Amino acid sequence: MNKKKKMRLKKLKLHPISIYLILIMITVILSGILSALNFQTTYSTVSSTDLSIVQNTVQVENLFNFDGLKYIISNATRNFISFAPLSMFLMIAIGISILDSSGCFDFLNKKFFSKISNKIVTFLIIFIATISTIINDIGYVVLIPIAASIYERKGRNPISGIIAAFCGVVFGSGTTIFVGSSEVSLIPYTTAAARLVDETYHVSLLSNLYIMIITTIILSIVGTIIVEKIIVPQFGKVKEKEIEKKDLIESENVEIIDVVSEEEKLNQEYLEKRGFKYGLIAFLVMITVFIYSVIPGLPLSGLLLDMSEKTYLKQIFGDNSYFQDGFTYMMSLLFIITGLFYGIGSRKFKNDKDIFEKSHDNLRDLGGVIILIFLASQFIAIFKKTNIGVIITGIVANVIDSLTFSGVPLLIISILLIAFAALFLTTAGGKWEILAPVIVPPLMQSNISPQFLQFVLRASDSMTKGITPLSAFFVIYLAYVNIYNRDSDNPIGIFKAVKLIMPYFLIISITWLLVLIGWYIIGLPIGPGVKPIV
Repeated sequence: MNKKKKMRLKKLKLHPISIYLILIMITVILSGILSALNFQTTYSTVSSTDLSIVQNTVQVENLFNFDGLKYIISNATRNFISFAPLSMFLMIAIGISILDSSGCFDFLNKKFFSKISNKIVTFLIIFIATISTIINDIGYVVLIPIAASIYERKGRNPISGIIAAFCGVVFGSGTTIFVGSSEVSLIPYTTAAARLVDETYHVSLLSNLYIMIITTIILSIVGTIIVEKIIVPQFGKVKEKEIEKKDLIESENVEIIDVVSEEEKLNQEYLEKRGFKYGLIAFLVMITVFIYSVIPGLPLSGLLLDMSEKTYLKQIFGDNSYFQDGFTYMMSLLFIITGLFYGIGSRKFKNDKDIFEKSHDNLRDLGGVIILIFLASQFIAIFKKTNIGVIITGIVANVIDSLTFSGVPLLIISILLIAFAALFLTTAGGKWEILAPVIVPPLMQSNISPQFLQFVLRASDSMTKGITPLSAFFVIYLAYVNIYNRDSDNPIGIFKAVKLIMPYFLIISITWLLVLIGWYIIGLPIGPGVKPIV
């Protein structure tokens, strides 16, 4: 009897929805325990007005009591509605569903993707995913479903494509090929911390440009090797069996397929080409409109810029930028318009009824995803409310401050500690506000430039962001791997989802370490007129 019970326990596999519920309960109970133990820390921040050091004491907020329960209940709706991945996911899902149901993806695969080697497709997905971090987190909601669709149409397991896109975005979030929103949010903290040593110190928006471009290429190449050599083979055998089965069915029905007349084939090809022409024209028009909306100084231009800012980069990437806030909607609109025109041109959409019915099929799996996002939003909001992540980051800051090492050893330990802190506090700006006053002044006095340390923060942050369920967009990855999971009896939970990307995480982390240490030792410029050493 005992053996049978053990076997049953071994077969128990929790759905990710249940795991999030358990994590919520653990977090609430843990907040009560840590609060009773008076778990707290004091850390320093820099005042941006007078550069004075401000001491901040933070303690765990107890949610395992009557007031905590009131907070959880009264803020559940607000936490869900304000959860960024929810609105981004839904908007992009609508756009992609129309684009896919129009037949545009099938045409692009037949004419373009099928003729490109698998390795090149993987490289392009990871490269685009990496540079997508220039605009917040749009890469998660756009590239993951597109990569899954491309892989599936190329006869590969779509989960491999999901992993390629997700890992490209999350483990490459510390870099891109040009400056973007990250620089705008991090530079004020870097400058304030540097001015504790030199009151005239200036940090340029382009100070990390060279190292960002090079690391983007390196990470894309290494990521492609990981996906092709390690990730894809994990799922290839299942897909090969399905292809063999499909080929057998097609061979048995070869006579039926041959019945289709040559005239009908030619007509279909003509409609597809016409649809592509319509869709391409619509796509180019939309892109032109979007570009015009971010060019200042022209008639009726600059619609998406925050003209209250003085510099162009802050106008487009600042906190109140209309471009930043509206980019997800713009992408969804681009997919919708392109899909509509392709569908009309190819006669796939004959009327509005066709549009709604055919696009509806691609949205049928959203029910479970929305429940998953709801619970993820509650877990992340509750954990944030407890202050545990801030306290751990504060402790890390104090540990770094107490180190007596210098040079490469100090750099390595700082990278690893920041990467550890990123597991609990996932926003780069939130960490840098706490860590910059501790890391920048002493290392600046050791001749390490603040600009290089800012890039170290970005690299360290991206090293572990992909393996923590506290990352807001981890739930998007988790949702899609379950949508494409063919074994419905064995859902992919949080721990299995992390296990799938563990090879990527380990190899990319080593790559990041080697790049940062090598760049520091060699002393190559990291941007125009900026080197790792002051």
